[in-house]
Order: sequence, then structure tokens, then C-alpha cells
Amino acid sequence: MPETPTSDVRLLAPAQVSEVLGVSVDEVMALVMEGQLTGMRVGSPARWRVEEASVAAYLDDQAEAARRTALWQQAQNASFPELWGSGPVRHAD
Repeated sequence: MPETPTSDVRLLAPAQVSEVLGVSVDEVMALVMEGQLTGMRVGSPARWRVEEASVAAYLDDQAEAARRTALWQQAQNASFPELWGSGPVRHAD
């Protein structure tokens, strides 16, 4: 038997999600279609709604990706003395 939604599930309209994410409604719908956001059609006539928890998870994933990118860029810009200590560099290229 499928689980019924509980009262703690909050659904947002795509326009609300677009405001939170700072993107267009079309981009929100593309994220739903790609499976990056959890969306469903509810009501009559059926209208798209997005789970608030999936928006929070998406934002967390984006923040983690940005953090990793920043760390990677820092590592690419670091010099060998910074990485290996303050001793002399034996094979300067």
C-alpha cells in the first residue's frame, strides 16, 4: 500500500521555487523533469507542485558543489612550498 503524504510535507508552486532559487519557472520545471527536484501534479485541474524538502536538498547539493569547486581552485593555485611546507623546493621547474 503506498504511503499517504503526511501533514509535514509542504508543496510549493513552481513560481515560489523559482523565487527561492532565483531562476525562471521553466528552469524549475526542467529541474523537476531531470529529477533534481521532486515534483508532482495535484488537484483538478492538475497543477505542478514541488516538495519543499527537495528544494532544500537541491540547495544543499549546490552549496556542496560550490564548496568543492572553491577548494579545487585553491589547490590549483597553491604553490609547492604551501602544499609541502616551508622548506626549499628541490626540483624547481
